[in-house]
Amino acid sequence: MFDTLIHRIFELAVSQPEKIAVAFKKDTLTYKVLADKIRAIGANLAQIGINRGDRVLFTALSKPEMVAVYLGIQYIGAVAVFIDKNSTPENSALVYKDAQAVLFLTDKPMKDCEEGFRLLSLKKLYASPAPEEILEYILPDENDMAEILFTTGTTGKPKGVILSYKSVFHILSNTIEGIGIRPDERLLLPLPLNHSFALRVLRATLYTGATIVLQNGFAFAREIELNQEAFDCTALAAVPASMEILRAQMQEAFVRVMGKFRYIEIGAGSLTIEQRKRLTKQLPDTTIFNTWGSSESGGALFTNVSEIARSEKVGAVGKPLPQVLVRVLDENGFPMEKSDALHPGRMALKGDMIMAGYWQRDELTAETLKDGWLITSDMVYTDEDGYVYMLGRADDIINVGGEKVSPIEVENIASEYSLIRECACIGVSDPNNVLGQVPVLFVVIQTVQTSEDKTGVPEQFSEAGIQSFFAPRMERYKLPQHYVLLPELPRNRMGKIDRRKLREIWKNQGDKDLMNSVINAILTRRSIRKFLEKPVPRELLDMILQAAYHAPSGHNMQTWRFTVLQNTEKISILKETIKEVAKEKKVNFYGFEQPPCLILISNDTRNPDGCQDASCAAQNIFLAAHSYGLGSVWLNALMTLCDEPRIRVLLTSYGIPANHRVWCMAAVGYPAAPGVTLAKKKDVVFYVE
Repeated sequence: MFDTLIHRIFELAVSQPEKIAVAFKKDTLTYKVLADKIRAIGANLAQIGINRGDRVLFTALSKPEMVAVYLGIQYIGAVAVFIDKNSTPENSALVYKDAQAVLFLTDKPMKDCEEGFRLLSLKKLYASPAPEEILEYILPDENDMAEILFTTGTTGKPKGVILSYKSVFHILSNTIEGIGIRPDERLLLPLPLNHSFALRVLRATLYTGATIVLQNGFAFAREIELNQEAFDCTALAAVPASMEILRAQMQEAFVRVMGKFRYIEIGAGSLTIEQRKRLTKQLPDTTIFNTWGSSESGGALFTNVSEIARSEKVGAVGKPLPQVLVRVLDENGFPMEKSDALHPGRMALKGDMIMAGYWQRDELTAETLKDGWLITSDMVYTDEDGYVYMLGRADDIINVGGEKVSPIEVENIASEYSLIRECACIGVSDPNNVLGQVPVLFVVIQTVQTSEDKTGVPEQFSEAGIQSFFAPRMERYKLPQHYVLLPELPRNRMGKIDRRKLREIWKNQGDKDLMNSVINAILTRRSIRKFLEKPVPRELLDMILQAAYHAPSGHNMQTWRFTVLQNTEKISILKETIKEVAKEKKVNFYGFEQPPCLILISNDTRNPDGCQDASCAAQNIFLAAHSYGLGSVWLNALMTLCDEPRIRVLLTSYGIPANHRVWCMAAVGYPAAPGVTLAKKKDVVFYVE
């Protein structure tokens, strides 16, 4: 059987014309309107001279107009060439030239790169009325080129993956079968639409006659909830990193919100074993799928994580569908009769979903496609039931004195260590020139530390501690020889770990740990608003306050005062009083939960540097608290309300002088949940030579 998505949409435009096909916020396209848009866009492109086989580059916006333009290009037999909406003008020019495109549909300013482009506004084309003459849709040959997906891969040099109409159809068919997408599905898709994972989900959902709900990324978890409520979404497509972002942002709402989905498909990366166990436990009524795929094959290995999470197969990357063949090849390229963890090989795939080749890269195509088999760079082994287990890409496997170490295995074990939030393992040259390579583990520490030492103080991350954790769990040669602390792991647009960037970090710093404890505390601290009902030990408070009064002070005046409240009743009375007065005075008041400790930082109003001194002291308090595994947050309502009579009475009862303004209330305690990780603007630093 062979069909095209366009032909199917035209059928659905007749059978269910008023059903929503694509939605983005309040902008929706029914199947009938989408079909009409496809015809109009195709006809308008034909009028300006776009012919069958012409490559048309376009910005892949996460909006309905992108879907209509993508299919409008294919309506007239032209080839759709996707480019990331965040692509620079220089990169767009590179892809345009490489693809030998004849038109670039975009609304992004091209700055100094307009020369050599034929530009047309994507929005203008989308909004253009249909011309009087509408071309008839001609079903293409299944081997005709449908689209080109440009990917940087691991080398950084763009390569164009050619998908024929046959490939596209079987990729979407495999996704429908592997996941079980239903016609009544309303699937939320917060992924960039130039990526193969997002595209196959988009195509499969539309072909099924279901509804696709677009969203611009995972930056704001609240948007997931709003879309879920607005469209009653039944499914979600995500990547492993985005699931962690959502968990951190939603906190206690994570289970409530995510548990409403019938299923969640996670692609573009494998969930760790710890993530699989945790997600299936947290979301027992939501089916979790993890899919292995690539631009060259689409989704090829499908795993129902909910079924295997409590079995010995929990680490499997997936299982091929009946129409997808998998081989494990030895180092000479011959099929292996049997493979296992100690005898892995390179994975090869065969099926109608395989790409046609790489655009203008004949040599690379010949290396990758052999006798209909797609030769991947992934080192795998299989079990007797056909499940595939991934050890990593061939060039990521670490050769330690002749022994092969899987970075994924090291990461899976490390992810179960309570003090590690996320990690990544790479191989580097042995500094002692003995073993060839040794493993290095890049670590992001948990901001909430639940394990305690013998004194009841939260355990701190240390090399000795993690080595003790590793020792009984892996062979000695697999143990990381160096640990590098990072505030976050470098990732690409799809949330995959950028191992090339990690190698650059190692090359630049070697085993010199630039991420010392001070820098780590600064970069990993998050605001914590909810705390456990557990008092802060006096000895810790004394050290935190010592850090406070060792902060810089203008002209060394040191006119500050640190008033510590630990009595829950007094804290509650202060909170309610501030809340009432803030409402009367229309002052913003939020985030004041019930901390076990409240430090009021005040300063003499006659000191012109009082605010700055208090701010420096507050920062020291926050960092010192974080270094002990405590959470903290700045509450600033008193900055404007401390002289209100009802509040001043309370401050006076605490012994705070009448001429002191409370610049900051620092709430401190043991975190009940991790703080939200917010994106930081990185384009704010300028070096003047």
